[in-house]
Amino acid sequence: MQSFKELVAQFSQQFDQQHFPEEPCQLYNAATHILGIGGKRIRPVLCLMGNELFDTLHPDAFQVGNAVELFHNFTLVHDDIMDKAPLRRGKPTVHTVYGDPAAILAGDVMLINVYDRLNKVQPRYKQKIISVFNKAAIEVCEGQQLDMDFEAMEPEEVQYDSYVNMIGLKTSVLLAASLQLGAIIGGAGEGNQEHIYQFGKNIGIAFQIQDDYLDAFGDPEKFGKQQGGDILVNKKTFLLLKAFELCNPAERAALKTLMETSPDDKVDRVLDLFHSCKVDAWAEKEKERFQELAFRRLEDIAVLSKRKMPLMELADYLLNRQQ
Repeated sequence: MQSFKELVAQFSQQFDQQHFPEEPCQLYNAATHILGIGGKRIRPVLCLMGNELFDTLHPDAFQVGNAVELFHNFTLVHDDIMDKAPLRRGKPTVHTVYGDPAAILAGDVMLINVYDRLNKVQPRYKQKIISVFNKAAIEVCEGQQLDMDFEAMEPEEVQYDSYVNMIGLKTSVLLAASLQLGAIIGGAGEGNQEHIYQFGKNIGIAFQIQDDYLDAFGDPEKFGKQQGGDILVNKKTFLLLKAFELCNPAERAALKTLMETSPDDKVDRVLDLFHSCKVDAWAEKEKERFQELAFRRLEDIAVLSKRKMPLMELADYLLNRQQ
């Protein structure tokens, strides 16, 4: 069994290559741009880890990992267009550099390339691989639409369970499916596939709670972002939605006023309200709840405990990080 760090190095070595032709350059330079920005490569490496949990690492896991990473970057290109985002990972977004039409086409060609990769896996499990991937891909699109729908609503109109469902679709299902795809290649049965899928989905939700918490309460020097960036743009997060539920009427009114007026000390005052209604303590407990659900599923997987250690270590790192 290999660690996440070791598998990242292996995956990156074979992924960091030229994926597209040179011409037409406007199209393929745009597609190459997003890949060159980098990233943690978590999803494709989860595919490798899902394979290794059950059997020796197979070349098909890298093939599917490449497909997953290309799909993830395709979604980022189109999300940035929808969000009109100027930066991605601190660098200009594809549509900012190459324009919207080229960015849309670059995303399209990346998605087509995904299926070219998936079609190259062994026939005995290709149909299952494509079925699991398609389900996740559709759900990611559903999650993005729900996220946009919620952005048009007032915070108090968004039900917490609906928000959790949206995060599950937009963020977690691709993590979960990556693990399941690897498990399929590793020969896992249906029961173990479901366990590892649910492990990934719950870890993904816990990860998002941790991310929201760090944006508000983390050390900016460690987290690498401006403290309260989500607060400044009134982004709907786990913390904001729960604050509207936990605050008393006066605190709720004050929070709504801060969102509408955006004074210079907005972040500090919102954080004071978060502390007052104990949403910070709630977030810690809620993260632990989803983490426990995830580990329970991992425990139920019918393989030797030592084979699960890399996944446990990765989950612990993701959910207890300060950056």
